[in-house]
Amino acid sequence: MPRASAARELLASRDDVWLFVAEPHHFSDWWPGVAGVRPDRRGLAEGARWELHTADRPSFFRRATSSGMLLVRGVKAPERFAWTLTGDHIDAELRLEARGDDRTLATLELDAPWLVGLSRALPRRALARLHALCQTAAEL
Repeated sequence: MPRASAARELLASRDDVWLFVAEPHHFSDWWPGVAGVRPDRRGLAEGARWELHTADRPSFFRRATSSGMLLVRGVKAPERFAWTLTGDHIDAELRLEARGDDRTLATLELDAPWLVGLSRALPRRALARLHALCQTAAEL
């Protein structure tokens, strides 16, 4: 299976980044192509299922992105969040590593079957959005 990965240093503590990522409704803020999330009652817990809504409309030549369900495969607070996007057949894992009191190294790895056409830019785009959302006021 093809793999795409990216890493980015975020200007926020690992705990702050985790608090943001652990809220299911924030997933649409940083994951490209997702317009909304309806999590089940378990929230961010292994085995939880989140219904994803996209702004994309599928057509004959283009399918919707990130459609279907997000299945939470693993959670280890505040270090690891692993999930599967069932509509796109993408397995993803976000790892957070503390790099001081106000810095976090975020690493995102994606695996998908050959036929899905996994964009190698997807993890970079997701981390760029997460980076923009997790800035602290410390540098002002």
